[in-house]
Amino acid sequence: MKPYPKYFEKIRIRPEKDAEAKAHAPICQWDGCKEPGTHRAPVGRMAEGQYFKFCFDHVREYNKGFNYFSGVPDSEIARFQREALTGHRPTWTMGTNGGVHTAPDFAQKRSGRAGYYNRMRDPFNLFNEPRDRGAPRERKARPLEAKALETLGLDAKATGQEIKARYKELVKRHHPDANGGDRGSEDRFRDVLQAYRVLKQAGLC
Repeated sequence: MKPYPKYFEKIRIRPEKDAEAKAHAPICQWDGCKEPGTHRAPVGRMAEGQYFKFCFDHVREYNKGFNYFSGVPDSEIARFQREALTGHRPTWTMGTNGGVHTAPDFAQKRSGRAGYYNRMRDPFNLFNEPRDRGAPRERKARPLEAKALETLGLDAKATGQEIKARYKELVKRHHPDANGGDRGSEDRFRDVLQAYRVLKQAGLC
């Protein structure tokens, strides 16, 4: 019988997970401790980004007594908590700056040739005079709607009453009972019906 059977050769010891980290870690900075300092602990206020290196037991003990606001007045703590709600960014109360105007020595437009202002796109009228809010906005017809209006012989400014009147006129003209069986007129009649259906679904009439 062999002193070391073949089954013992297959036994492997699972390596410790933190063994490599402990081997390269500095010594714990707790006074009198010689264990590896594998855990970080913040130094404190006004030393952000700096850390102590402690072993597991001492980092737990350090964290129990750690207070970031140690020695800070209560008023400063309350101010810090308020500013933390907005990520320490400046904020303004809504409505208080409505009367603020641009300084008189600040040019409203850029310098250059007059053609610059003609080329500058301003679809929302941000840089020009305020638009009359009471004036009706012109609706731009979509491709299918524009084609339907063209079929009826109308433009994009046509009102709902004009569309209905034009539709009735074309239906009477191209209806099979009125055209004497003309095939070309039937195709035109079908196009008029389809165009009116598109405009009605779009809410234009």
